[in-house]
Amino acid sequence: MDHHTLQKAQCFQGNLEKIAKSTLLVRMGHCLPGTMEKTSKDGTAGVPNLQLYDVKTGACLKSFIQKKMQNWCPSWSDDEIICARNVNNEVHFFENNNFDTIANKLHLQKVNDFNLSPGSQPYKVAVYVPGSKGAPSFVRLYQYPNFAGPQAALANKSFFKADKVTMLWNKKATAVLVIASTDVDKTGASYYGEQTLHYIATNGESAVVQLPKNGPIYDVVWNSSSTEFCAVYGFMPAKATVFNLKCDPVFDFGTGPRNAAYYSPHGHILVLAGFGNLRGQMEVWDVKNYKLISKPVASDSTYFAWCPDGEHILTATCAPRLRVNNGYKIWHYTGSLLHKYDVPSNGELWQVSWQPFLDGVFPAKTIKYQAVPSEVPSEEPKVATAYRPPALRNKPVTNSKLHEEEPPQNMKPHPGSDKPLSKAALKNQRKHEAKKAAKQEARSDLAPAPVPQNSPRNTITQSASGDPEVDKKIKNLKKKLKAIEQLKEQSAAGKQLEKNQLEKIQKEKALLQELEDLELGI
Repeated sequence: MDHHTLQKAQCFQGNLEKIAKSTLLVRMGHCLPGTMEKTSKDGTAGVPNLQLYDVKTGACLKSFIQKKMQNWCPSWSDDEIICARNVNNEVHFFENNNFDTIANKLHLQKVNDFNLSPGSQPYKVAVYVPGSKGAPSFVRLYQYPNFAGPQAALANKSFFKADKVTMLWNKKATAVLVIASTDVDKTGASYYGEQTLHYIATNGESAVVQLPKNGPIYDVVWNSSSTEFCAVYGFMPAKATVFNLKCDPVFDFGTGPRNAAYYSPHGHILVLAGFGNLRGQMEVWDVKNYKLISKPVASDSTYFAWCPDGEHILTATCAPRLRVNNGYKIWHYTGSLLHKYDVPSNGELWQVSWQPFLDGVFPAKTIKYQAVPSEVPSEEPKVATAYRPPALRNKPVTNSKLHEEEPPQNMKPHPGSDKPLSKAALKNQRKHEAKKAAKQEARSDLAPAPVPQNSPRNTITQSASGDPEVDKKIKNLKKKLKAIEQLKEQSAAGKQLEKNQLEKIQKEKALLQELEDLELGI
């Protein structure tokens, strides 16, 4: 492994952000409150705060006034032929980096965000419009430059519960995954709001991706084949599931300490990892055979990247996320640690990245399951033992878990077995089961309830009268008598009853007489 292909670079500290691959540099300046919307006396706009520079000559190509701090960043196509920018209720498109002329406009009332598709022509764009006044939010897909007319959209997906969205194109630009998020979960189930996952294809198909476990959506990533995607979701321990383009689950990886997913450049290996506030555990999976390859641990990692060769992995601990124990490690996907670099205690590592290569330079290789040899000693993570109070330290340890772990499960139908039910069939099946359970519950309510032996009328038994109204009255009377028996037991136990509860007990004799009359048919 030639480690010189690894480039270390320090982040720019300021407002300089590289947008285009090789041509342009965008500078977004800071303004005092109110200065971005300030106009002069003659009605013209104020000082521009967004500049586009040619990195070859250093010349400023264009300056704009950017009023919003959110979604301000211009976006280029991969071949840099078109550039798009969100301006008020429009998305402006420029061609060949000519920013003096707006080539095309996409007008949508209250458009909030957009995302250009990867690849070359034909270009596609996904736009998001938030809902208002009871109307749902929606995402629409367009093909550039066909924006005119009500039928111009390739696809449309509307949904509620969305304060913001994240739109993810697949590599072939045939479909978009939309993560819709709310800032507040009104049910109170999550402090971090509520998320839903939607699928939209350029052929007009759309669906809600059904996630079987409640909780936040940590990560969603497309396979490079553009035929499947992986979602990491649910309250910890989180689930991870691979879905196909019909949004049906293909393989469930079970539960574990994870919050991120990374496909290899060739799409044949998937890494599930738990970084940030988790311990850095990684699971490396062969997603052709759905077989676990290795489980390395990269503690305190803040960065992960696949090498373009699809065999090596880079993990790093960088500032400002963490300012101690900075450094990077290079792994083989079989779990071997091949190289390690620790930054001196008085230094910080701000950024680390692989040298980029064009697609196809490194062909896909056969997956190995045995760890490759390494001269770097492996680091065994320290396992922290659980605290045990002094009274229990000399006693045998009992195995107890806070959560039940779910094992991996292949969701594909096996040969000769029945095909999995469609979404509509599953929905109908759940409705049928719910109705059946409701009927059984109603029958159990009509069944004779055991009468306490100390009841004055313990000889009374229920008999169906044949009249639904009479049976309903009998059922209500028995409920009242049962509640009275509970109140009498509470009084016998020494509990102080309220006035209305004492009045209920006094009505017991009259209720018993009424019940007897109904059952005798008087």
